[in-house]
Amino acid sequence: MNLNKLESLSGDASFRKFYRYNNIIIVVSKKETRKNLLIYDAINKILIKNKIKAPKLVTQNYKSKNIHIEDFGNTTVYQIIKKNNKNKLIYYKKIIKLLNSIQKIKTTRIKTFLGSSYNVPKYSKKILFDEVKLFLDWYVPNKINKKKQTFLKKKLILVLKSLINKIKCRSETFVHRDFHVSNLMIKNKKLCIIDSQDAVYGNKAYDLASLIDDVRLKTSTRLKQDIFEEYIKNNKKINIENFKNDFEILSILRNLKIIGIFTRLSIRDKKNNYLKLIPYAWKLIEQRTEKNKKFIELKTILDKYFSQKKRNEYEN
Repeated sequence: MNLNKLESLSGDASFRKFYRYNNIIIVVSKKETRKNLLIYDAINKILIKNKIKAPKLVTQNYKSKNIHIEDFGNTTVYQIIKKNNKNKLIYYKKIIKLLNSIQKIKTTRIKTFLGSSYNVPKYSKKILFDEVKLFLDWYVPNKINKKKQTFLKKKLILVLKSLINKIKCRSETFVHRDFHVSNLMIKNKKLCIIDSQDAVYGNKAYDLASLIDDVRLKTSTRLKQDIFEEYIKNNKKINIENFKNDFEILSILRNLKIIGIFTRLSIRDKKNNYLKLIPYAWKLIEQRTEKNKKFIELKTILDKYFSQKKRNEYEN
């Protein structure tokens, strides 16, 4: 099959490429093939097993580094919400219901299409730190001169590790790990989820932070609060104080990680289209650190080294 003659679909931040052919999607991944094809399908199997709408495998050509999966069409929730200036909360209420269903998943192991077993990993403190370290490894060297880098990194490492240690809820919930409206699609009036290969068992607040503080979609403070309250209303057994603490910390860690990832995509992979999202990632960090005692030290360091001019550099 000549992929060049097929309809190419817009890709994501991974090494995957997507093509449409006869109502199926061909997913090609010549790098990180195991994660992007084998694990991606394994997680989809877990979601489907638990009655979550995710792409079913049609056939696999793993040796040729591609798989064929179900086609959900072109309509993302992002597109719908972006066009709809009113009643956005109606859509988010449906998304919260989906998130609640995802968080009820208890499946920890699944058989892959190669016959091997895949165990869903735990979102450890080490993984959390390794992720936020992408900010230190890619963004900091790109913005701070060499003389200041070493000292700044040492200070940030201490502060970020301290914040990770302040996380209170246990890592026992199924976490999609990239749960936002661009990864939610609508087919036959049902919500479907894609891009699930990074799923782990982790903190209950993580996916909600991904949804509310979504770097791809600007939303009002009021709407963010309404979505948070809708989630709490549907999860009455939660310790709200601990949950809010974790939500805020994870949101900041995630957006620092995102700034690092988008910088890496530009420098390493020549994908510059994500740079324009960095200013809003900074805005989200500012909103969460503002007048919040547990972030005083982090805010002081960030304000000292990263001026508004630096933060807004890629703004359109």
